[in-house]
Amino acid sequence: MKMKNKIGLFVSIVLILSVVLGACATEPTVEIVAEPTQVSPTAVPTEEPEPAPIVLEDDLGFEVVLDEPAQAIISISPSLTEILFGIGAGGRLIGRDSNSMYPEAALEAADLGGMWDGIPVEEILAMEPDLVLAGEIFSAEAIAELRDLGLNVYWQANPDDFEGLYENIRDIAVLTGTEDLADELIASLSARVAALEEKLAAVDEIPLVFYELDASEPANPWTTGGGTFISYVINKAKGRNLGDSLESEWVQISSEELVAQDPDVILLSDALYGETPESVAERPGWGEIKAVVEGDVYPFDPFILSVPGPRLVEGFEQVAAILHPEIVE
Repeated sequence: MKMKNKIGLFVSIVLILSVVLGACATEPTVEIVAEPTQVSPTAVPTEEPEPAPIVLEDDLGFEVVLDEPAQAIISISPSLTEILFGIGAGGRLIGRDSNSMYPEAALEAADLGGMWDGIPVEEILAMEPDLVLAGEIFSAEAIAELRDLGLNVYWQANPDDFEGLYENIRDIAVLTGTEDLADELIASLSARVAALEEKLAAVDEIPLVFYELDASEPANPWTTGGGTFISYVINKAKGRNLGDSLESEWVQISSEELVAQDPDVILLSDALYGETPESVAERPGWGEIKAVVEGDVYPFDPFILSVPGPRLVEGFEQVAAILHPEIVE
């Protein structure tokens, strides 16, 4: 009896073990595989490419080369000084001609004189500018002398029209690295021009306009002929520039011829030097001119129209307002 119990117990244990072992055998074997260690590539330092130099051909055909946008600038032309400030580079102006008086901030730069006795070369050299900006008033020979002394000079011609003005602004912006600000300025100026053109489209009567530059010889005053930016603005403002009939761009006209042409409007850009509607009326023969008889003689700020910078658009607006007050506010 005891032997049977032992055998039964043994059989039971064997059966239990078989079941357990069988169950274990049916479970999947999990193989643990070690992932390879991620090795970060060693960063290889890269050299920043050298910025390309600025290369721009001026209106004399000379290439101006700058390693970087100009930071120390001398301007010896009022129009170029005004452009500098218009494109956000006025703070880089270190020297200027005496006529560069706008904007007021320009007066903070060193005054190098009126340039009537020549360019003050020694003073300019001592200031060590990155760039010298010169306008059409200076001859190619004078500019060549500056370049021969090692100065970086950019010479710019006067514009013939507003598109030429915009191009001049873009060129100076290339030299100063302020192209975005130049684009903003040009967009603003061109919008003003377009708005005024739209108003002037309704104009039918085109008055004859005499623009007086200088009456130091009252019997033979100076005026502007055809092909100049002043003539362009007068004609665009729906006037007819009397000087267009003369032979050169900057020319004197006799009182006799002026009286014979009988302008409808006279603009005195020399009012700054004391000329007035009253003094004009006192000139021999001028009292018969239609503009004098009807009171259409107007003092005019010479720096707005005679300086071909961004304010040329303001000059356009002012001339149009004088010629056509019924249309232009």
